[in-house]
Amino acid sequence: MAVDLLLGLQWGDEGKGKIVDVLTGDYDIIARFQGGPNAGHTLEFDGIKHVLHTIPSGIFHDKSVNVVGNGVVIDPVIFKKELDNLDPFNLDLTNRLLISRKAHLILPTHRLLDAASEASKGKAKIGSTLKGIGPTYMDKTGRNGMRVGDLELDHWTVKYRSLADKHEAMLRTFDVDIQYDLKELEAEFMEAVDRLKTLPFIDSEEYLFQAQKNGKKILAEGAQGSMLDIDFGTYPYVTSSNTTAAGACTGLGVSPGSIQGVFGIFKAYATRVGSGPFPTELFDKVGATMGKVGNEFGATTGRPRRCGWLDLVALRYAVQINGVTELMMMKADVLSGFKEVKVCTAYKYRNEEISHLPFNIEEANVKPIYRSFPGWKEDLTRLTKAEKLPKALLDYIDFLEKSLDVPIRIVSVGPDRKQTIMR
Repeated sequence: MAVDLLLGLQWGDEGKGKIVDVLTGDYDIIARFQGGPNAGHTLEFDGIKHVLHTIPSGIFHDKSVNVVGNGVVIDPVIFKKELDNLDPFNLDLTNRLLISRKAHLILPTHRLLDAASEASKGKAKIGSTLKGIGPTYMDKTGRNGMRVGDLELDHWTVKYRSLADKHEAMLRTFDVDIQYDLKELEAEFMEAVDRLKTLPFIDSEEYLFQAQKNGKKILAEGAQGSMLDIDFGTYPYVTSSNTTAAGACTGLGVSPGSIQGVFGIFKAYATRVGSGPFPTELFDKVGATMGKVGNEFGATTGRPRRCGWLDLVALRYAVQINGVTELMMMKADVLSGFKEVKVCTAYKYRNEEISHLPFNIEEANVKPIYRSFPGWKEDLTRLTKAEKLPKALLDYIDFLEKSLDVPIRIVSVGPDRKQTIMR
């Protein structure tokens, strides 16, 4: 059985968690393939809001198995807090949550290095979530990292101590003062490791191969968004992993030929958290209204998200590099009430009009070219059928489909799983 893939097409925060939750009933296995606790996947149902950082978004479904893949980096402390938050729901985690032995561990000193590195950049900071993601991936590529499977080996603490000591020596090279109590941090870390070890560790690439062989349906879940990909995003204001479709292969050990459907998630407008170029960003009342109505605050950091009109140039680029087969548009309800809705259809790039994403989209080089559409006033949050959507919204959707040459199969009209319209 083939693997379907779901990922974000913008700068993250597109609503992937909700859609995975909505689709999980159709799948046997939900597998996270990259990122770590810098992700914030929000699910809302039965009047309760859940935010997951490392655990896959299918965890609330009885019949699905959730796999944390080898491409994910795990902070045992944050992971333990996630598990503690799930305790009241009496979920069978020992049978429904599996951890790849090849996933790398975030140590307390990784977080300290992240904080020191970001502080040392001053005004040039990249907007890190300070979760230790970057330093962990650096140790991974530097062949120094600790992996989940190491916890099953004798004397794994010796390897831990060697790496932590190396990190402390690196901390002393930064010209910033980071205050910390490592013994306290390590006590919390060791307690969290004990909780992590209560879950099954698996050779995930073999597990997923056998699952495919036995006809199981698998949905690969990405974190962050395509415009934050380490290779194809707005470098250097990116995350430390491959957030695009290719990352699913390396992050789970599945072959490229096994991927079938590629589901791309995007907002009806655009947002970004932290630093980095954002051509369609709004600094006026319209942008402020988007942020307020859309409750645009980072699920992980709590930082306000920058808001702007939909950037079709960047979205088309993300569709192309991911090979997207179906689109899912989120937060259409947030745009209700605007007299007009704008879409950036091209850039003025160094005095030339272009419709593709150039190497650099900093403000000095790029000016957005907009097309305006009539807005809609209707409250969408109680609608359940596509034919009930206002004509102005349907025209907007039709324009996007024709421009991207990919069908929009889902329109989300609210945060709850029930507020999802299938087309």
